[in-house]
Amino acid sequence: MDNAEVDRLLGELARPDQPGWRQIEDSILQEWSKSGSPAMDLLLRRGTAALESGDLAAAVEHLTALTDHASDFAEGWNARATVFFRMDELGLALEDIRHTLLLNPRHFGALSGLAIIFEELGHETEALAAWREVEAIHPHRPEVQEAIERLEKSVEGQRL
Repeated sequence: MDNAEVDRLLGELARPDQPGWRQIEDSILQEWSKSGSPAMDLLLRRGTAALESGDLAAAVEHLTALTDHASDFAEGWNARATVFFRMDELGLALEDIRHTLLLNPRHFGALSGLAIIFEELGHETEALAAWREVEAIHPHRPEVQEAIERLEKSVEGQRL
């Protein structure tokens, strides 16, 4: 992963008037998926493919191998968090999100997952805070704005 390039792309993404945000987002995700090791990249691809095909057990297997062998690769933890979330293993998902964010505090995908889990667990104040962190990094996704507006009404009350 090219950190300087990711920094530049995140700066571009944060601009509120960014019409090309989808391409920038794709470029960031592409950079984040580069571990620096062809073997680890293969495990990520296999885990992601298993997740997409619905084989969650195989996805966990591949991604656990990845996190075991490349514990400093944030995207491995993030991908496994997604699988655990799909398995309704929220505690395990939260733990992997924690690892992801320790390694990559600006990972808007992991922060979004954190917000969704907090909201599912009824922790609306924490969910709102997480969505606001996502918004500061990536202000373009409509679902982020919708979640913030919904939670602001619930947490802070109706605005006059």
